[in-house]
This record gives sequence, C-alpha cells and structure tokens, in this order.
Amino acid sequence: MSKPKPSPASSAQPSRPFVVLIHGLHQKAWIMQPLAKQLQSRGFATHQHNYYSLRDSIDKHSAALNNWLLDNHDPSVPINLVGHSLGGLVIRDFIARFPQWKIARCVTLGTPHNGSTTAKYVNKLLSPLVGKSYKNALDGQNAPLKKGISLGVIAGNTPHGLGQIVLNYHNQKSKLSHPQCEHDGTVYVFETKLATATDHITLPVSHTGMLVNQAVAEQTAYFLDHGMFKRAAIKQASNKRL
Repeated sequence: MSKPKPSPASSAQPSRPFVVLIHGLHQKAWIMQPLAKQLQSRGFATHQHNYYSLRDSIDKHSAALNNWLLDNHDPSVPINLVGHSLGGLVIRDFIARFPQWKIARCVTLGTPHNGSTTAKYVNKLLSPLVGKSYKNALDGQNAPLKKGISLGVIAGNTPHGLGQIVLNYHNQKSKLSHPQCEHDGTVYVFETKLATATDHITLPVSHTGMLVNQAVAEQTAYFLDHGMFKRAAIKQASNKRL
C-alpha cells in the first residue's frame, strides 16, 4: 500500500483535525461551500466531499468517503465530520463500517436520525426522487452511533421549501401537537434527535438555509472545538430570521 498523502490540514494547522463536509440528498459538494468558507475563516481546513446521493446506496457512499481518505489523508491524524441532512446519515454509516479512522467530533445539520417523514411519503408516491438513499438511511434504519463518538446535532424550525406541503398534510392527518409540528421545511425537529448524541440545539433556520446561516456556522465551529454548543449564543440567534 502506498504511503498516504498529507492531510488537507497539514498545510494549515497540523495539530487541528480538518473538516470533511458531506452534502445531502439531491445536492453536490458545491452547496457546502458557504459553510466551508465560514469554517475556514475560523481556522479550519476543509474538504467538500461529493457523492451520488440518488444513484448509490448508503454503503457505497461510505465506501467512497473511505476511498477518498485512503488516497488523501494520513490515518494517524483525526478528522472532523460535518453532514447536512442525508450527509449526517452517511457519517453514521461510515463510522460504523470503517472504525479504523480517528474521528475527533461530528456535527449533523437537519439530519433525520429517526427517519424522514417527507422521504417516506415521496418514496411511496415517486420513489425515484429518493432513489437508493431511502433504505437503511432515510427510512430510519441507519447504523447506530458508535459508542464514544462526540456528535452535535443542529435542527431548524423555520419551515421553508416544498417539503412543508408534505409535512403540513402529515400534521393534519396525524393531529400532531404544536411542539411535534416544528420542522425546517423538510425535516421535523423531533426527527433530528438522537439519544446517543452529545448535544442538540434548534435554530431559526430552514433546511437549506442553514447552510448559509452564520449562527449555524458559529455553532458548528464551536462544537468542533469544544464538544458542546454555545448556549449563550442560541437566544441571540433565535431573534434572527432568514
């Protein structure tokens, strides 16, 4: 086996785990660029990982990330992982399948850890729109979070986007109470909660809008550095809307 290439972090801050950002369903790596720039401005080196969210199953997403790391990263250097929506489930699957990598901390953004109601409806009505990302991922049957992993979960409660049509219908059909109805336009807040996560916060952002939101970037960076979210900043962020 050839010697691994230096980590992207080696040219910036060798002692600090660099950040791999993983996009969600129907997206490409470029959508993570605004968040990547925000993290870079705070001293993190980053890589925006690309994968085929519809075409391939979650095990192949994990294998693709593993292959990239084998080609580009020194395995002795820890990494941070940040995933948006489906990307957060890729993180969980990757950690379960490839335990040899040293994981520092992880943050998921709008990730339906308990399964996606929106994806469930869409999968029944028009399955090609969720492709192979439903089974063992968006259906809530993802790999359990490995013990000892430091995971911060950020949810949004500002409902923007086409997904809210599905969720508003589901609210009425299921007669959900007000707290249960909170969602970001695609994912319910309660769907993002994971009992084994280290910390969880809800911010006034939409599912896609969280990727360009400064408060989300600040909280992501803070968790990667400290293993917890910055509670003093949450109240201030709740007064801001996209």
